[in-house]
Amino acid sequence: MFQIKNKLKFNVWCYLIIFSIIILLFLWLFQIVSLKNYYELSTKKEIELVIDKVVNNYKRENFRAIFNKISFDTDMCIEIYDGLKRNYYSFSCNANSIELSSEKRDFIYKKYDSQGYEVIDKELNNKVFLYGIKLSDSKYAFVQASLVPVDSTIKILKEQLLIVSILVLSLSFVVAIYISKRISKPIEIINDNAKKISNGNYDVSLSKSTISEIAELNETLNYTSRELAKTENLRKELLANVSHDLKTPLTMIKAYAELIRDLNYKDKKKREENLEVIISESDRLNLLVNDILELSKYQANTIKLEYQEFDIDALIREIVKKYEIYQVRDGYNIKYNSLGVKNVIADKKRIEQVLYNLINNALNYTGEDKIVNIELIDKLDSDSVLIKVSDTGSGISKKDMELVWDKYYKADKTYSRIQIGTGIGLSIVKNILELHKVKYGVDSTKGKGTTFYFELTRSDNN
Repeated sequence: MFQIKNKLKFNVWCYLIIFSIIILLFLWLFQIVSLKNYYELSTKKEIELVIDKVVNNYKRENFRAIFNKISFDTDMCIEIYDGLKRNYYSFSCNANSIELSSEKRDFIYKKYDSQGYEVIDKELNNKVFLYGIKLSDSKYAFVQASLVPVDSTIKILKEQLLIVSILVLSLSFVVAIYISKRISKPIEIINDNAKKISNGNYDVSLSKSTISEIAELNETLNYTSRELAKTENLRKELLANVSHDLKTPLTMIKAYAELIRDLNYKDKKKREENLEVIISESDRLNLLVNDILELSKYQANTIKLEYQEFDIDALIREIVKKYEIYQVRDGYNIKYNSLGVKNVIADKKRIEQVLYNLINNALNYTGEDKIVNIELIDKLDSDSVLIKVSDTGSGISKKDMELVWDKYYKADKTYSRIQIGTGIGLSIVKNILELHKVKYGVDSTKGKGTTFYFELTRSDNN
């Protein structure tokens, strides 16, 4: 029972039924309970309007025609007296009108000082409102309106309202069920799909709704489902990549260690060559683990930048020099073009990490010419310098451009690489540059290559 009371459908149904009952109560209150009072009040106001018309028109030549029309339209008796004793004119006075004696007229006028009402009950429970006013020194006017008993009218209204109330409540019951279902059904569907997502089923798609809030919620859940599915795929891909990338150097280390133990332990030259391979594979394994740990730090927001002034040009040249082994051994051509020494303010260690990751990425994806271009550009119209790292590879599609900064993402899963990577290098770059609050981005043309770029704040000492 508690669960039913807390369901949206039940609550909406209850609110609509209560609303219908409140409306019916107001109808009963105003149509039945207050009808007599409202009728008397409106009649008094109408008498006041008639009195105003009498005062404004009694001096006109055609006042009799005017008063006849007023009496006929309002069903009120208008009497004009020459003094308080002699009747002068009367209009539309009938059997329901009170016959006014001179004493009564004198009493009414003096008691109410020419402004007031006198209510007289007749034998048939008929009430008459009287109003006396002085028109001039010798003329007086009396207006009276008979209140027709409204008891029979109230009885008829009660019967009608009873029927209307039953019909309204029945209709409200049906409409409330329909509306409550229409409002709650989309939310129930959203809830069911949310449960599916929580259980790892991301293959859900919610249709559009005519209710804007529901439609927005559907779109949000659809977007969440797509993003979670994408993350799940990337997670699986990461596990596959990490498993492969960890297994490869470990296999190499084990194989060469066994080679030294079983065959080359006496041959110094061979032993040293095998040890170099083991050291190299260990370094590659260490790099892989460090990348994963580094990304975890950025995701946990535990990295704090240490700003300092340094020569970005000298840093790039130093990094490029370390890649000479790839130029000599594998034929890669790393070109660096600088417009001069540029001092910047940044975290040197993190920017060095950015440059390594961007150059490694360019080496992995560059074209058959094996060219990687690095540029340092002084932006004369601002207080920053621009660093570009470009390859000559196959480029990135527009769809992949939106995902290239995502962790674990690789635009080309089949590339031939000289570096072992997990696909998280560019995600680390993104995190570092966003911590620095600088502009960064990527431009790419299919078949011509890709350029990654970022800006750094120039030092005032330049």
